[in-house]
Amino acid sequence: MIRFGIIGTNWITDRFLAGAALHQQFKLSAVYSRTEERAREFADKYVIPHTFTDMDAMFASGEIDAVYIASPNSLHAEYAIAAMNRGIHVLCEKPIASNSRELEGMIDAAKRNGVLLMEALKSTLMPGFGAVREGIGRIGKVRRYFASFCQYSSRYDAYRAGTVMNAFRPEFSNGSLMDIGIYCLYPVVALFGRPNSVKASGYMLESGVDGEGSILMQYDEMDAVVLYSKITSSSLPNEIHGEDGNLVIDKISEPEVVQLQFRDGSVEDLTRPTVEFNMFYEVEEFIRLIQEGKTESEVNSHELSLIVMEIMDEARKQIGLVYPADAQ
Repeated sequence: MIRFGIIGTNWITDRFLAGAALHQQFKLSAVYSRTEERAREFADKYVIPHTFTDMDAMFASGEIDAVYIASPNSLHAEYAIAAMNRGIHVLCEKPIASNSRELEGMIDAAKRNGVLLMEALKSTLMPGFGAVREGIGRIGKVRRYFASFCQYSSRYDAYRAGTVMNAFRPEFSNGSLMDIGIYCLYPVVALFGRPNSVKASGYMLESGVDGEGSILMQYDEMDAVVLYSKITSSSLPNEIHGEDGNLVIDKISEPEVVQLQFRDGSVEDLTRPTVEFNMFYEVEEFIRLIQEGKTESEVNSHELSLIVMEIMDEARKQIGLVYPADAQ
């Protein structure tokens, strides 16, 4: 059994635990919250034996082998490094850090302490992405990757009414690119590597974060176009265009339905069975790596996380999106 501690008691943690409960080697051992009341409330909900309001005390307790971090983005690096310095393996929600400088410090801490650090981004670990990898060799020379993830945020209603919630506050390293756009960027880098150039545009909200944006990336023989938004929605499919056919993916953030569409009009369904609580796949990968003594995923690798973060750094520079974390 791998004993987990939890940092962050929000809705994403609920989804994570729904997926983690499907894994026989997952054991929920501890939860940290800034207040005893919230820690106890969460512990009662999930029958967690240990609660902490002192994070370092949790790391030093001997009660956990690994920690899942789902705190605000701006706190990821600080919390992850503190855990790794105590010999604790870290599964950190996306985006794994505020910027590439923070991420480099996290990777250094992981290597220095001989522990596992992995970004908790599920899409590249789902069966559907395996189907994409299988099908991409059958569409001929790839010429374009197109991904769109535009999802109107329920918190934007509050923003329009004059209340700025954490999702739209730069001090938490938030906004459309970090929270939504990353889902478009991760697969293209996983499939095609680092682009030759990045051109970004976006709409900045008065609060200091981006509401929506787009990025064009150029490769040697293809380009990649990504669209993302937290202030509008879209039902566009996602496609990878080849000279002999296309791969069509239903949701770039949760690839389940995958089809090959050939130039002669024929269609082949590559869809694979997927569990309902699909954060299971990142838990499965993370626990397997710990049990095998690995300190890095070959799928959600340190290099993949770093290239994606560097693309987001460059995109933020071009649209003028600056976080307080950038100055530290």
